[in-house]
Order: sequence, then structure tokens, then C-alpha cells
Amino acid sequence: MAKKSAVENNEKKRRLADKYAAKRAALKAIVDDRSLPIEERFAATLKLAELPRNSAAVRVRNRCEVTGRPRGFYRKLKMSRISLRELGNQGKIPGLVKSSW
Repeated sequence: MAKKSAVENNEKKRRLADKYAAKRAALKAIVDDRSLPIEERFAATLKLAELPRNSAAVRVRNRCEVTGRPRGFYRKLKMSRISLRELGNQGKIPGLVKSSW
């Protein structure tokens, strides 16, 4: 069996996070609501713990859409600094002007 790449694992986590987002938000709202009885809030905490770990949005890593690189990520452009520089030098990013690189 072939080992999955980090990019594939990250995509799986992203899909799980999207799938469970509504359920997770509803359970967290119950847990945070201080007007509810403690038993009900604790039951919601247990249900939240039963969800898959990788369904939490914080486990998804921002990765470059071009190369899959996890570091030096620009959120607005969804790419790494290296890809941005390469595409900028080629003139493929509109509005990007080369300064003193």
C-alpha cells in the first residue's frame, strides 16, 4: 500500500472539516451556553470528542495551490512566496510589479 502524500492528507482533512463543520459548531454552541444545565453541556462535550480528530478546522494546514509547500503561504493568493516570485517574474500575476528582488 502506497503512503499518502502530505498534500493528499491535507485535502482529506479539509473535506472532513467541511463535512463536520455544522455539527461541530452546534455542539460547541451547546458547550459554551452557560444557561444550559451542566449535564447537557457535558454530554455535548462527549459528543464533540467522539467526532474524528481530523474534522477540526485547526488541523488543516494552509498549503500552496501550485506546489503544495506549507511554509511562506500568502492567504490572499493561496500560494507560497516562492511560487509568487516565480509567477511574478514571468508576468503571470496581474498587478504585481517587480521591486528590487
